[in-house]
Amino acid sequence: MQYIDQTITGVDGSEARFVGYVLDNSEEIDPDRHRPAVLVIPGGGYQMTSDREAEPVAMKFVAAGYQAFALRYSCAPSVYPTALLEAAQAMTLIRDHADEWHVDVNRVAAIGFSAGGHLAANLATSVGDDDLAAAGYDPDAVRPNALMLAYPVITAGEFAHRGSFDALLGATRKDDAEWLDKLSIEQHIDAKTPPVFVWHTMTDMDVPVENTLMLIAACRAAGASIEAHLFPEGGHGTALGNEETAVRNNPAATIVPCVQIWPKLAVDWLKRTFAA
Repeated sequence: MQYIDQTITGVDGSEARFVGYVLDNSEEIDPDRHRPAVLVIPGGGYQMTSDREAEPVAMKFVAAGYQAFALRYSCAPSVYPTALLEAAQAMTLIRDHADEWHVDVNRVAAIGFSAGGHLAANLATSVGDDDLAAAGYDPDAVRPNALMLAYPVITAGEFAHRGSFDALLGATRKDDAEWLDKLSIEQHIDAKTPPVFVWHTMTDMDVPVENTLMLIAACRAAGASIEAHLFPEGGHGTALGNEETAVRNNPAATIVPCVQIWPKLAVDWLKRTFAA
């Protein structure tokens, strides 16, 4: 396995960390194999990126035969579009190094958690196309082929996780209705949106399940493919929902048996999606 650790310099001079876990090819099995890949984007309210939603998640996909990468993007005081452009650069790195890292460029997914879900959806939908183009990126070239979301921040409206948008936009823009409208993902689902997999818990008090319900409705209205799983219990930020990602200060709160099935559901969905 190759371990990759690179720095992506943000437009404001901040530094993001791009980490890769790349399975080697075997002469005995298939020396020319190009595997599907997953870019993992952890959450943290655009104030930090959670360890619990980075490497442990990447390892789940590596175990399923995927090349996995994690982006520790710039957070506050960095503001939009810094993290979006770092995510675009991460996708560029994955596709530009496809032969070296044994990646199938047409089977690259992104998975985002909480605020990282907002960032992943920002990259995957048309929300940030103008900002990407202004920075020299082709939005279609950096768009993932599939999008997976875990308890995502979606709307800047009534059910918003306000702290995420405050951190993302900064003091001068956080109350600007035009910016909040622009960054409400549910308003930008269209024909360019890749297939979506999403899960949430009904009892999430930090990022209400209405965020996911609004995403489902928007995908239905736009004719975008979506598979959704709603679990009856569990608070926000459960990650894998097991001992591996239990939060140190209160492990019982993030060990939630009913959500532990989600990695299998996601991998099964990816296999079907990439086989289509």
